[in-house]
Amino acid sequence: MAGGYHDNETEIYGNRSRKKNMKSPEKYPLPERIGDPNLLTGRENEFEDFEQWLAGIPKKLSKSRVILGRRKSGKTAFVQRIFNRLWSEQGEIIPLYFTFPEKKIWYPEFAIQYYRTFASQYISFLEKNEEMVRSPMTLDQIEEYGRSNSIDPLVVDIEWLNRNEEKKRYDLMWETAYSAPDRFAAFFDRRILVIIDEFQYIGTCVYRDVTKQNADETLPGSYHDVVESKLAPMLVTGSYVGWMVNLMASYLEAGRLDRYYMAPYLTREEGLFSIYRYAEIYDTPITNETAEQINSLCMSDPFFISCIFRSKYRGKDLTARKGVIETVDYEITGRHSGLSATWKEYIDKTVKRINDANAKNILLHLSKNADREWTPKELKEKLQLDLSKNEIHERLNLMRESDLIEEGGSDSHYKGLKDGTLYLVLRNRFEGEITGYAPDLKNDFNEKLEQLKEERRSLKGKLGNLVGKFAEYQLATEFRVKKRFLLSDFFLNVKDKKRLNIIDVRLREKFQRSDGKEMEVDVVAKSDCGRVVVVEVKKRKKKTGIGDIRDFFEKTEVYAKKYPKKKILPAFLSVGGFTAPARKLCEDRGIGFAENIFA
Repeated sequence: MAGGYHDNETEIYGNRSRKKNMKSPEKYPLPERIGDPNLLTGRENEFEDFEQWLAGIPKKLSKSRVILGRRKSGKTAFVQRIFNRLWSEQGEIIPLYFTFPEKKIWYPEFAIQYYRTFASQYISFLEKNEEMVRSPMTLDQIEEYGRSNSIDPLVVDIEWLNRNEEKKRYDLMWETAYSAPDRFAAFFDRRILVIIDEFQYIGTCVYRDVTKQNADETLPGSYHDVVESKLAPMLVTGSYVGWMVNLMASYLEAGRLDRYYMAPYLTREEGLFSIYRYAEIYDTPITNETAEQINSLCMSDPFFISCIFRSKYRGKDLTARKGVIETVDYEITGRHSGLSATWKEYIDKTVKRINDANAKNILLHLSKNADREWTPKELKEKLQLDLSKNEIHERLNLMRESDLIEEGGSDSHYKGLKDGTLYLVLRNRFEGEITGYAPDLKNDFNEKLEQLKEERRSLKGKLGNLVGKFAEYQLATEFRVKKRFLLSDFFLNVKDKKRLNIIDVRLREKFQRSDGKEMEVDVVAKSDCGRVVVVEVKKRKKKTGIGDIRDFFEKTEVYAKKYPKKKILPAFLSVGGFTAPARKLCEDRGIGFAENIFA
């Protein structure tokens, strides 16, 4: 990819980790809930950790895992990307993905649905057929495939499912379904990864009676033995951490699933990159300054960021500080905003059970002071609560069960979640009731952005916080914002002295050479006068060499032939700098060059 890491370096943003085989999938047989696959950015550390875990599966070294984290922390996008990547690789691991239906389902129907999903995805991998993932095969089709391809376990399983359904032996049907991945992995000496999203719902959506009155809360225990398989290990997710941990303790025994906690936040750089991606995909104007403002106020929370770009706030203007603040405030305070709606489920579940000012005061205080643990005694004294220590303890346990706080180092210690997004929502919901004064969040946001502004001033005029990993986004954004400028404002060695009037800026424009070879340039900015700025961006740390300049010059020649009526203005941005021969070649070929962007 032009403008990406080259040689021995690979991209770590835009769904990639440091390792080559963690690259974006070639195909997406499983439609990802995130929408456009390019919206999944960052998670470098998480992908790197799971890369090592996946590498151990063929060697029978990897133990089943559970990813724990609050809703909208990115778990589903993460495991769906793992499925698509493994399916595209067609390597040693066959991926299976299942998520529980958001409706009541009768026990035998659930067993059939589960088995159809398993068998269809298994066959889709063998046949390299994406449609079988999206549209599971019927039992008859699965049986016919088994007979036609001499896969006896498929034939036997379908016959067994049908016979047991007829005799109403539903436990045997379910056993056939949930044990299938482990049995097939052993029979064919293959490795299968069983991904189950939102595992905790298995005990609430499956009903043993046809009238669907009694959910089977013990159903998670079905996996008691298969979860220990090294041939078909499991990767499950859980959005309600307390609920999931209790479920594991009750039915799967401690230690059968290794816990992996996924923070809802990206790193600061990853958050900033995601903002540029959302702006590009949603075609929403921003500036480099407001990109940093959005990232700061959203605390690099990818879901919060997505809510800002999807916001229905009528006055949304993400090119101005005021517009950013008002949009963020709307998402926190608006009754029907995407962010508020997500947290409402968590908070209301607790408030309905402990609907008093004392409980709200405790919750708000713990969220504000999440850097330390608190005992009921300390909370009583600090907040001057008119409750006994036992009453405080009861309320704390209800909050913990609802995943609004965490246990501390002992049974009598509690701490708030280190989740700034939750704290802002709690302030909006409860602070006025507790203190008598409604919170002025907009003022707080302004103060936070003033601090950010001071940080930017320390950069001595350079475009704030240019990071090589997304230099092309910042350059393209600056082109759009300034619109009228001299190319020499950004690059040295520019012969053209006429001011540009930019009418269109595009990233990663692809075109073909006469022999059919595909080429790509990182930034293309078109002026209304017929001139086109074509920029190559190198983001690696090492200096750009003469070979890179020659390759880029060839691209500009091909591009010029494709658009003979346009005047091409070539430029090269290399964050790592240039070798002396490369700089000399730029001068000789009339290529503008720069190592940074100047405002």
